[in-house]
Amino acid sequence: MSFDFKLPDLGEGIREAEVLAVKVTEGQAISEDQILFEVETDKAVVEIPSPVAGKALEVLVKPGQIVVVGNVMISIEESGQTQTATAENISAKVERTNEKSTDKEANSTPHNGQALAEAPIIATPATRQLAREMKIDLHKVPATGPGGKISKEDVLAYAESSKNKQVPATPGIVHSAAIANTLPDFAKFGKIERVPMRSLRRKTAQLMALSWSKIPHVTHCDEANITELEIFRNRAQYQDQVKKQGAKLTLTVFIMKAVALALQEFPEFNTSFDEQSEEIIFKRYYNLGMAVATERGLVVPVIKSVDKKNIFELAVEISEVAEKARAAKSELSELQGATFTVTNIGAIGGTSATPIIHYPEAAILAVMKTIERAINKNGNLENVLIVPLCLAFDHRLADGAQAAKFTRTIIKMLENPRSFEKYLGA
Repeated sequence: MSFDFKLPDLGEGIREAEVLAVKVTEGQAISEDQILFEVETDKAVVEIPSPVAGKALEVLVKPGQIVVVGNVMISIEESGQTQTATAENISAKVERTNEKSTDKEANSTPHNGQALAEAPIIATPATRQLAREMKIDLHKVPATGPGGKISKEDVLAYAESSKNKQVPATPGIVHSAAIANTLPDFAKFGKIERVPMRSLRRKTAQLMALSWSKIPHVTHCDEANITELEIFRNRAQYQDQVKKQGAKLTLTVFIMKAVALALQEFPEFNTSFDEQSEEIIFKRYYNLGMAVATERGLVVPVIKSVDKKNIFELAVEISEVAEKARAAKSELSELQGATFTVTNIGAIGGTSATPIIHYPEAAILAVMKTIERAINKNGNLENVLIVPLCLAFDHRLADGAQAAKFTRTIIKMLENPRSFEKYLGA
C-alpha cells in the first residue's frame, strides 16, 4: 500500500517550511519514526519523522525548496506493520521528536508561493468577502494571524505585493512601483554575485518590512546615569551567586526587570492593535523579547513572566537563553509570546538608534553603548557612566508624553539601585 506523506502542521501559524536536508533516498527501507527530512520554518529547525515503516518510492522535494502544509514530500510503500498515519498522529510524532531534539533554531520568512487547494483556510467572513471582491485566491495569501489565520491586512498586503510585481503599463507615465522593483543591470559595471535570501535573513527582511509598513513609528531617546547601578551590580556577593549557576549579572538583567515593572504602570506599551475590530489588546502578562545577535543574524528569544522572577533567576535564564540562541538551539516555545522587546547593542557600539518594532507589539527599547561623561556636581566635575535609551513606539497606541514618562520610569529605577533590592530573591 502506497502512502503519500505530506508536510504536517508544525505549529501555530506555521504554513510553510524550507527543506534543509533530505535524510532518505528512493528505494531505501524506512523504519517508523526514522527522520525523513529536516526543515526550517519561520520559527525553528524541525526534524520530521516517518509515521510508517516501509520503502521510499519517490522523494518529491529537495534541499532549498519551499513547501507548504499539505504538500506531498515523499511517497512510501507501507510494510503493513504500522498504525494508519493520520494528520493528528503525524503532527504528534513531529512534536515529540522535536521536544527531545537539540536541532538548530532558525527563522525564515513566509513564502508567497501557492498553497495546495486542499490546504485549510482560516479567515473571517469579512476577510473572505474582501478577497472575493479583490479577486484574490486566499490559498496564495501568507497568514500572519494566530493559528494561521488570514486577516484583512494580509489580503491587502498580498494585493499590494502583486500590484508592485505587475504594474499595468500606461503610455507616457512612469510608475513609481515599477521603478522601485526594476533594478538596473549591475553586471554592466562590474562583477556581481547573486545569493538567495533565505532562512533567518529572509524572515528578518519580511518581518521588518511588515512592521515598518504597519506601524507608525516614533522614537524617543533619553539617558540614564548608571554609575551607582554598576557598583551595585558588580558587588562580589551578587556576581558570585550568579556565577555559581554559570551565568552573569549583566546590565540587561536590570533593564529587563525595570521594563517589566514600568509596563505595569504604562500598559499602553504592552499592547497590540487589532485593526479588524479597531480594538486595543492589553496583555496582562509581561513576556519580554530579547534580541540576540548570532552568526546567522538576529534572533529574539522570549523571557516569560519577567515581572514574577527575581534578579538572580532572570540572570540565569537570560544567560541560558542567549547561549542557546547563539548556538542555534532555541526551542520553538522560546521564540513565541513576546509582548515587548529589548535590544541591547551597547556591546557593539552606538549612541542612538531608531529600532523597528517587532510586529504586532507596540514598542521596543534599544539600549546603547555605555559612555563615560564628566558632569558638574555641586561645582565639581565628576565622571559618571551614561547609557542612552531609545524607545520606538506605535503612535496609534501612545503619545510622546506617555513615552517620555515610561522611559523616565525605567531610568529612575536604573538610577536608584536600591529599588532592585526587593527583587534580589532570598
